[in-house]
Amino acid sequence: MIITSGNINAHEFARRLWGDIYFDKNTRKFSKKPPSANAHRTFLTKEEQKMNVRPLIALICKRFFGDFKAFVDLVVKNIKSPIENAKTKVEHIWLGPADSKLAAEMSKCEANGPLMVHTTKNYPTADATSFRVLGRVMSGTIESNADVRVLGENYSIQDEEDCRRLTVGRLWVHVARYQIEVSRIPAGCWALIEGIDQPIVKTSTIAELEYEEDMYIFRPLKFNTKSVVKMAIEPINPSELPKMLDGLRKVNKSYPLLTTRVEESGEHVLLGTGELYMDSVMHDMRKVFSEIDIKVADPVVTFCETVVETSSLKCFAETPNKKIGEFFQTKYDWDLLAARSIWAFGPDIAGPNVLLDDTLPSEVDKQLLGTVRESLVQGFQWATREGPLCEEPIRNVKFKMLDAVIAKEPLYRGGGQMATPRLMEPYFVVEVIAPADCVSSVYTVLAKRRGHVTTDAPIPGSPMYSIKAFIPVMDSFGFETDLRTHTQGQAFCMSVFNHW
Repeated sequence: MIITSGNINAHEFARRLWGDIYFDKNTRKFSKKPPSANAHRTFLTKEEQKMNVRPLIALICKRFFGDFKAFVDLVVKNIKSPIENAKTKVEHIWLGPADSKLAAEMSKCEANGPLMVHTTKNYPTADATSFRVLGRVMSGTIESNADVRVLGENYSIQDEEDCRRLTVGRLWVHVARYQIEVSRIPAGCWALIEGIDQPIVKTSTIAELEYEEDMYIFRPLKFNTKSVVKMAIEPINPSELPKMLDGLRKVNKSYPLLTTRVEESGEHVLLGTGELYMDSVMHDMRKVFSEIDIKVADPVVTFCETVVETSSLKCFAETPNKKIGEFFQTKYDWDLLAARSIWAFGPDIAGPNVLLDDTLPSEVDKQLLGTVRESLVQGFQWATREGPLCEEPIRNVKFKMLDAVIAKEPLYRGGGQMATPRLMEPYFVVEVIAPADCVSSVYTVLAKRRGHVTTDAPIPGSPMYSIKAFIPVMDSFGFETDLRTHTQGQAFCMSVFNHW
């Protein structure tokens, strides 16, 4: 670099890198006299001269050119500031009306406005007894010892049960490995908050204690992958079950994609995204949160259920719902009548199944049907959450209500499995990077695990090949170990959930 610049004699420059010579940063010149009383001679000590070439060059460049700040300059140049990006951010994550006073304050990132904080991650303390909550201040200024409202993911104007009044403890600015304690943090900044973690499970909304308008929450986090690996756990010593349950609650707070549940059999089940994810979860369960010996069952995968034919019989049910149908005209080419007949999606609010009211006003009393709508949707949610084959969620099924006979006495239910039910298993997409002479071994390992190769191509400018394939999650356990065994450790893989 020095030689090609043309302005510096590289050999003369190299002679001045050590010895009884001083470098003046202001004039950027060498001299034999110290420019100041505390000046240091040259760049390198005798110990540093013995360093290997690569770290030695890095050290010299840092001493001569200063600290590396290209990444910071890149961020400042290309990423919008919190104030510039506030409106877009609010439109993306805020569930409230866009024309409200609160939305306007957040869109301006107003530090003097009402307090609104969107929390997204919980970090355990050193003793793992509590959590510090990481959140972005969208509006207002959060201060230590201030009283706030903590709104959970289930909070709504109709149901305000998931709401707690708490006092903020200490505050920190999270700077990589360090945490700088402060007394107040204004809008646009990320804050690490103490004292409010108790009611928070995954994400939450921290709001002003007293605010005159209706309060809405921020949208919970959405992920590009799904938790499809399932594992049952139990304590080796049954008397330590309370410790394990406490550890489950804490690890559920710490891992955003982790799901915990209790089966009808009473066993406690964890659901995560893959082997490595579950290994990390179990390490924290055993060593950090519960500190007990835990017995782990063999990992299995979750399935989805669907149908391949139309049911030959009408299905009868007794129940209602308050969901509002959405128009599917633009995106899915549904007609207006069909779009207006949507009662609910399931399981949960945005599930892949839909319940339609396809009854005719001339045949069914719509007013009477509306009185049982909530119960009908409740049954629909239950049915789609636990299918008839193995109690796994149902997927890609449209339920049409063709007729309804409503009486005072409970109705009998019929037509249980008349639509040829099928199981759907999850698939990972796997990318394997390996040398050309290991490609055949990669194919062998994939074939043993029902893998299907989609692309196989060399990486330009390197001796490596990229192999992309689909592999059932059920057969993915131990895949990485098996792959490295067959390729003598020369192949590397990355997998992520792709489809059912």
